[in-house]
Amino acid sequence: ANNRKLWCDCCFRHDVAYWRGGSEGERKEADRALQACVLERTGNKALAEMMYDGVRIGGSPVFPTWYRWGYGWKYGRGYQPLTDEEQNQLAELFEQYQKDYPSGYCRAKE
Repeated sequence: ANNRKLWCDCCFRHDVAYWRGGSEGERKEADRALQACVLERTGNKALAEMMYDGVRIGGSPVFPTWYRWGYGWKYGRGYQPLTDEEQNQLAELFEQYQKDYPSGYCRAKE
């Protein structure tokens, strides 16, 4: 359960959601998805709950951190839903990321 390789991609998907940002509901969905993924991969309920609690406490968009909700945007965005133009911009950036790192983040860390 402590093998981070088991749940690295859970965290990566969560990081992408936080980079993207959006509504408060989308943040809650991303945090619940992280919790469910970690639990599924590890079977460790305490670890999954600890990770969920950590992101709920520390990931608020009010904190001027690099890992806050919506960190891909200028600080102060908060819980604004994404426009179609912003969603297209993010899709292009993520597509480029995938081209630059075809093996993915977790494989690159192995």
